[in-house]
Amino acid sequence: MLTNLSTPAAKAVGRFAPSPSGPLHFGSLLAAVGSYLFTKRQAGKWLLRIEDIDTPRVRPGADSAIKSALEQHGLLWDDEVIYQSNRTERYREIFSQLQQQNLIYGCQCTRKQINASGGVYRGVCANLGLDQIKNPEPLSWRLRSKQVTNQFDDRLLGLQRIAPELAQEDYIVLRRDGLFSYQLAVVVDDWDQGITEVIRGADLLSMTPRQQHLFSLLGAQAPVYGHLPLAVTAPGHKLSKQNHATALSNWPASYTMARALAFLGLHLPAELQRTAAPEQLAFALKHWQPADIPATLEVLAPDFG
Repeated sequence: MLTNLSTPAAKAVGRFAPSPSGPLHFGSLLAAVGSYLFTKRQAGKWLLRIEDIDTPRVRPGADSAIKSALEQHGLLWDDEVIYQSNRTERYREIFSQLQQQNLIYGCQCTRKQINASGGVYRGVCANLGLDQIKNPEPLSWRLRSKQVTNQFDDRLLGLQRIAPELAQEDYIVLRRDGLFSYQLAVVVDDWDQGITEVIRGADLLSMTPRQQHLFSLLGAQAPVYGHLPLAVTAPGHKLSKQNHATALSNWPASYTMARALAFLGLHLPAELQRTAAPEQLAFALKHWQPADIPATLEVLAPDFG
């Protein structure tokens, strides 16, 4: 059985795990505040992880800007900040053990070929030996995922069903450029850090069954997952760094915190609307309830685009 590096968590442990590809935007703040409130209401630990595994997308100084923005909003993390770029050997260890169990295989298919066949990988290389692959280098490596269930119980949204062809897609765990994938790294990190609950944006909802499945392959208990509404500029258009969402630093922290709390269902009293963000957050810890969160996948925030 595979083993992790940490002991079982004795209390609630949550995390916020941004990628340092740019400054925090309002959508990121919404996820951070939601995760923080869930964990701290249980007197748990809230951890910060910098997900810099996709090194070509990393922007110098973005991690420092993220930390500064969190501090300005009173979102203070516990323990040391973990950087995925420092954990390559751990990912390699897990990859090797999965490989020894014949749970992964090399794949020569390109994204162009997959898109031409409908956009979902169909297991073309699943039963090919390396001697049968025409161009054995470079390969991507995929996890066998046919046993993945397509439904799960979301802490916020209830029973969720994912399209079976997506849930059971053999997804990449090691890219052809030699970088480990988010899907592998996030599970190993959550396991090693003893994360008990993952509260994040609804854009990652469809990835949950495959992450739960990987936990089971590792012989580990998966966290509880809950998905918050996405802040969008228009239906279907989320705030993101890729979409060049405006940085949080363009507004006072008290304004963005008040707005984030309102999106999560807590409207601050008038006298707290302009107080310091940490004071607003302290009020929320006493008065906010998970049931206040709108049961929707999106909330409109066009002014933060």
